[in-house]
Amino acid sequence: MQNQTGKKPLRVKILPPNPENFKILAQAIQKGEVVGMPTETVYGLAGDCFNSLALARIFETKERPTFDPLIVHVGQAAQGAPMGPMGVEELERQGIIDSSRLGSNSRNLIDRLIQAFWPGPLTLIFPKNHRIPDLATSGLSTVAVRMPEHPLALALIAACQRPLAAPSANRFGRISPTSAQAVAEELGDRIDWILDGGSCDIGLESTILSVNPSNSLDVRILRAGGCPKERIEEVLGFGVMDPLANPSVTPEAPGMLESHYAPNKPFILLAQPLSKLSDSELSLVFSNLADKFFGDLTHSKSVIKGKDKLKVGLLLISGDPEVAISRISPLTETPVLARSLSRNNDLRESAHSLFSEMRWLDSSPASIILVEPCQVQEGLGYAIADRLRRASAGSRKYS
Repeated sequence: MQNQTGKKPLRVKILPPNPENFKILAQAIQKGEVVGMPTETVYGLAGDCFNSLALARIFETKERPTFDPLIVHVGQAAQGAPMGPMGVEELERQGIIDSSRLGSNSRNLIDRLIQAFWPGPLTLIFPKNHRIPDLATSGLSTVAVRMPEHPLALALIAACQRPLAAPSANRFGRISPTSAQAVAEELGDRIDWILDGGSCDIGLESTILSVNPSNSLDVRILRAGGCPKERIEEVLGFGVMDPLANPSVTPEAPGMLESHYAPNKPFILLAQPLSKLSDSELSLVFSNLADKFFGDLTHSKSVIKGKDKLKVGLLLISGDPEVAISRISPLTETPVLARSLSRNNDLRESAHSLFSEMRWLDSSPASIILVEPCQVQEGLGYAIADRLRRASAGSRKYS
């Protein structure tokens, strides 16, 4: 059996959750190895956050550039310490953050956010403790931290008796995995163990929030995700800065690069949903894509033969894929493979299925993938729109 790169046979073992397997995984992590770990957002590639060798293995396994920082995943209590309430004090006791660099107002606000959203899909940015290697934070003076809301992730952290650095368990820039099998397809020739936690409940990465250490009213979302902006603002009692208002050249947190979450195949974001495109506009889209895609691919003046080979994948935000195919088929001779994130326009369902449906189309016979834009600009819709924009960034020359 081979992974999707087709280069090396898989060596990975997918382990069901039981006491014996938790012991195996904990011992591997304590020795500096990395393992696939389920969370409620996506699967992570977990390693000891205090072990520079483990961190290097994470970057090497993912082919991740070292300028892109990692997220530290925490459990309830520090090693050897009694379980206490999670907050700034506990994070410092675990050797993760330096609370002396937090003003009292910012500290109190962060404690409120922790009580409201942890465990859950919210990552917070803190001044880092000297125990955290610079490799984990890409040389930044801050560290990203969250407590996952997945019983198996928390159980693995407890078994390891240490916080775990755990970026998404995929090759850098590619589609995030939401099942153990998806991790095996991505990294099965590079890691030994995956803890099987089934399908991820949320299916989108965590929201990343930055609170200015000296100004508690200066709060920014660095990455939209599973914790909606509106819920955060409700807890805070004031607005937070738009996550796309001031893009950073140097990433302050994971997932901030312009091109990210991308399939291997060209992934093209349509200007409008299918329902808003006329038949003539749809015909023109397919004609132009055939010319641009195969003209660029073959560098040939004649692209007519290329059109005969073209199969198009279509990702719908909502609706019935068979209805979409029946509408498109009379307009073009191009075979279409369609998938829908949610037939009932349920944003939670769309978020849950986004990466798995992208992965399905990426492994299908489709040559290129078209995707409807997500026009909901709040809650999970904002995060879905962000992922689609970044996934399509490298393919815009075809649009």
